[in-house]
Amino acid sequence: MTPLIGIPAGVKTQDSFAVHTVSEKYLTAVVEGAGGLPVIVPALGAERMDMADLSRRLDGLLLTGGLSNVEPHRYGGGPSRSDTPHDRARDATVLPLIRACLDEGVPVFAICRGIQELNVALGGTLHQHVHEVDGKHDHRSDKTRPSHERYGHAHPVTLTPGGYLARALGATEAKVNSLHGQGIDRLAPGLLVEATAPDGLVEAVRVEGHPFAIGVQWHAEYPSLADPVSKVLFDGFAKATRARADARVRAILRAA
Repeated sequence: MTPLIGIPAGVKTQDSFAVHTVSEKYLTAVVEGAGGLPVIVPALGAERMDMADLSRRLDGLLLTGGLSNVEPHRYGGGPSRSDTPHDRARDATVLPLIRACLDEGVPVFAICRGIQELNVALGGTLHQHVHEVDGKHDHRSDKTRPSHERYGHAHPVTLTPGGYLARALGATEAKVNSLHGQGIDRLAPGLLVEATAPDGLVEAVRVEGHPFAIGVQWHAEYPSLADPVSKVLFDGFAKATRARADARVRAILRAA
């Protein structure tokens, strides 16, 4: 059975109505990179959706990047600037969904905003403006450049010895892109560092003891199959989601 992989939507306003959207590059990455069937999860919040029930129906969860930032009150941060974009509906949906999926053993792959959501959902905090933090570099991209340049390799990351990425790649370093303004400050309990940037910023994490729950600060979805680091990540995600899908089918047949 093709794995069902949930992708939470972001919300924007169009003609005075809320529109729930997901960039096509993430849908393509699920189909071509993970061999799954993407299922867009509307940002309706835990009050209107049973997250435990939803997590039991999913074989994987892909957390995407986005133009908005996690609201700082979600992690005890100071007030955000007036021009900071937020998506309250996405926060209200994704944070409890992450916890439900982890409790259920659902494979989770978190990208860019997604790694920040993963960290916040488990009790960590964020830098709201990484480039203004003493000792940290500017991790934002030049938005005047075309996409293929913005998503190109920007800097190396150091892989944690013995970690998932170091073992899967057989390397101690990898090159990644960089298109983010926020980043992990205090690491959440239960998260292990998988990679760091030259300035020490956490670039990748995994959930300790989970079959597959990994977050990366870079955009692994573009292009998911051409980049060797992205391929390793999506191959691992695909293997984990297929295993869960197979297990769900066996459970259904036993109950029939």
